[in-house]
Amino acid sequence: MRLASLKRGRDGSLVVVSSALSRMVSAAHIAETLQQALDNWNEVSLQLRDLSDSLESGATSGEPFDEGQCSSPLPRAYQWADGSAYVNHVELVRKARGAEIPASFWTDPLMYQGGSDSFLDPHGPIVMPTDQGWGIDFEAEVAVITDDVPMGTSIEQALQHVKLIMLVNDVSLRDLIPAELAKGFGFFQSKPSTAFSPVCVTPDELGDAWCDGKLQLALRSTYNGELFGAPDAAIDMTFNFAELIAHAAKSRPLVSGSIIGSGTVSNKLNDGPGKPLSQGGVGYSCIAEIRMIETIKNGAPETGYMTFGDTIKIEMLDEKNNSLFGAIDQRIEKYTD
Repeated sequence: MRLASLKRGRDGSLVVVSSALSRMVSAAHIAETLQQALDNWNEVSLQLRDLSDSLESGATSGEPFDEGQCSSPLPRAYQWADGSAYVNHVELVRKARGAEIPASFWTDPLMYQGGSDSFLDPHGPIVMPTDQGWGIDFEAEVAVITDDVPMGTSIEQALQHVKLIMLVNDVSLRDLIPAELAKGFGFFQSKPSTAFSPVCVTPDELGDAWCDGKLQLALRSTYNGELFGAPDAAIDMTFNFAELIAHAAKSRPLVSGSIIGSGTVSNKLNDGPGKPLSQGGVGYSCIAEIRMIETIKNGAPETGYMTFGDTIKIEMLDEKNNSLFGAIDQRIEKYTD
């Protein structure tokens, strides 16, 4: 089934959405919010599925679904932890500054704890006080939402806790990152509010595309109206979601509604750096990656970061070119009081 949250109140109003993303029906009589549904998943998931089946069959007519009415599925969450499962991406960042990655990066996931108190609307603007000197970038990713995950959950047990899957734009301020990391205390100002796809989907709805804790489809990033990247989210994913969840739960339990991200989706090409679509590659899921490749090849980056008026659209299509999660579709705008 497919779920979304309409922009009502702080935590949204839960709706069930048809597979064609054309119709919706309120689920308020089952759970008012997605967080409430996740807190009581064992009790309400069958009711939500029955409502979904009724909408799909036409027994429930519902009403037209408009992605623009949606907040992120969880407008705020108790936990947002983002991994860096595509070590190829990390390796390029290191190589661009003349450093090798530690061997442990291939066996132990990187993960940071992001701000989860104010997620962006998927069709809302990314507002910034300046577009200069901060290095505004998008990062196209996949994320899962879990139920309660006990501390010490094993890799073998972890996938049973994945209840929903969605897409991510993990907005990054690249030029603020170096100074923050130099302090040895991680990201904060360089990681502003994140956006998620309008719709989140249960794993069974994805069929064979969800396999071994990976989503095996291309993640499309359209930057200023042109396709910028379409790497496969399963290829070159060093750590699957089972490994990421187990890593996050090593020393703490995760509460229902916890969001675990994959990190920037990144594909190699013939065991080397990826290439732009125009050169026969699959492109990129962020601007930083092409800048790193330009630096490695030419000594300096050529592609600029985002500025006011720039747009980014992130979407995933099935084999029939149907949108699975709806689109994250945002514009960079100047912040005003």
